[in-house]
Amino acid sequence: VQLQASGGGLVQAGGSLRLSCAASGRTFSNYHVGWFRQAPGKEREFVAAISWSGVSTYYADSVKGRFTISRDNAKNTVALQINSLKPEDTAVYYCAARSQLLPFATTSYDYWGQGTLVTVSS
Repeated sequence: VQLQASGGGLVQAGGSLRLSCAASGRTFSNYHVGWFRQAPGKEREFVAAISWSGVSTYYADSVKGRFTISRDNAKNTVALQINSLKPEDTAVYYCAARSQLLPFATTSYDYWGQGTLVTVSS
């Protein structure tokens, strides 16, 4: 499966963005999808994930209550709604996929898209 993240940009602290991950190549509903981010000089970290069916979601503690992940399997897309942005949310955001044959998890994703940059000014 091929993934393409989009929707990043420059936003002021307190603002919102909606990131999108578009999939192609294979049946999208066969995959759990996660969002990860990598800030300058830091390691990549898990942000949020949604199971193949959309029934289960999981969030990093740092984004709970501010980020919402959702998916539309008919449109082969996963969205990440980001509210109340903080300067520390500045990072390149990546979406990734993991086969539904594997347990829903926050690590070990096999397919990655190129990232989209989110910059939050204070």
